[in-house]
Amino acid sequence: METKPLTGNDLLTLGYPEGKIIGIALKTLQTHFTNSTLKEQTQILQAVLAAPAAYQDHPTLAPIATVLLEPKFEKYLPLPDSYLPFAVYDKAGIEEGALKQMRTAMRLPVAVAGALMPDAHQGYGLPIGGVLATQNAVIPYGVGVYIGCRMCLTIYPVPASFIEQQRQPLKKILLANTRFGRATFHKPLEHAVIDQPEFTEIPVLRTLKDRAFAQLGSSGGGNHFVEFGIAEIPAGPNEWNLAPGNYLAILSHSGSRGMGATIAGHYTKLAMAACPLPPEAKHLAWLDLNTEAGQEYWRAMNLAGDYASACHHQIHQRLAAALALEPLARIENHHNFAWKEKDASGNNLIVHRKGATPAGKGVLGIIPGSMATPGFIVRGKGVVTSINSASHGAGRTMSRTKAKSMLSVNQVQQYLQAAGVEVLGSGLDEAPMAYKDIHQVMAAQQDLVEVAGTFYPKIVRMCGDEQYKEVD
Repeated sequence: METKPLTGNDLLTLGYPEGKIIGIALKTLQTHFTNSTLKEQTQILQAVLAAPAAYQDHPTLAPIATVLLEPKFEKYLPLPDSYLPFAVYDKAGIEEGALKQMRTAMRLPVAVAGALMPDAHQGYGLPIGGVLATQNAVIPYGVGVYIGCRMCLTIYPVPASFIEQQRQPLKKILLANTRFGRATFHKPLEHAVIDQPEFTEIPVLRTLKDRAFAQLGSSGGGNHFVEFGIAEIPAGPNEWNLAPGNYLAILSHSGSRGMGATIAGHYTKLAMAACPLPPEAKHLAWLDLNTEAGQEYWRAMNLAGDYASACHHQIHQRLAAALALEPLARIENHHNFAWKEKDASGNNLIVHRKGATPAGKGVLGIIPGSMATPGFIVRGKGVVTSINSASHGAGRTMSRTKAKSMLSVNQVQQYLQAAGVEVLGSGLDEAPMAYKDIHQVMAAQQDLVEVAGTFYPKIVRMCGDEQYKEVD
């Protein structure tokens, strides 16, 4: 005999919406259908839900039908149908999904200007490779979950031939001194960033401090990497007073680890509650910088950026100690962040670069290719239409799922061997063939940056190399 009554969760499972309808339906069952079996009660509720109009005059089920038929007024902030114009670099190479997301972003009432970089592809909210300038508003998902994600390149006073001569020792050094994904160091190095006041003054950060310390000096998963390679410096003056030639170099790519993702999730929920937007724009909800939540996010975002930088510095510090070398030069830039900048008229703007490199006049940055193609040290030209920005890499041409289904391990290995690159870890989703042609991307933004050097990866480490033994 069935004795357990239907619950509100059961009704939600059937497809009933949250709200007063749940209580009305349960009360109707308790009043009029106590002698029906659970199966019969379920069938009754399913029938009303499927066709409420047929039951609006029913002697016992009308209350349920009436509520189901009530007009639903979604309380969204209205967005205009038209969008502000924005610059698109290499439009032919950008998927429609990314263009659509950028058009939606340019409908926001806080939007002032925008641009889409040549490596752009669809993401959440703002597309990857999207740049959006707003007035006194910050969009947590316009920054993204990898807050402060950045590139860091160190050049050493050793010729490029050192890599082939010392390939095995270099692999051991890379394995011993880097960590990826869930792996961390047993004894993290101390760093002043962990003692910043935000960790105690901002509630969401209080619970993140211990984890942040444990992850210091490590890298994330996905497309994050640390690699030995060759930095080629061309003839002519440069900011580092380096003679032209090929040098041993280390390039790293990672962000603010779990802390950045937690910050993004927390403040996105606050933004969505403060400014509910239509479904296609919900991830573009913003925080007014005059509000407490807006100021909190800004401080938390900047702390996450400082933390990401500290992780890179410790990666390079560990590797330099193992190499027993002092660096000649270091170039670093981040590409998931929001900056306070001014437009050509001197107006204050909040510039979101979600997967875009700052490229103000004379500003140095690094634009990587894939694990088997060159990256570039660049010098920004300060182009207004790009909002002083450039691409942050080659950009994906295959989704991770598509890459896994279309590519084989043999294909990737042959590609890497032809390029003279050895990879420790990674998966098919990060195969070089899953990325756009970096040379095409660079050609599409030659008006935005000039090339100040080239980096050729040779020994690459990424997440997913559990087969390799690591030691502290």
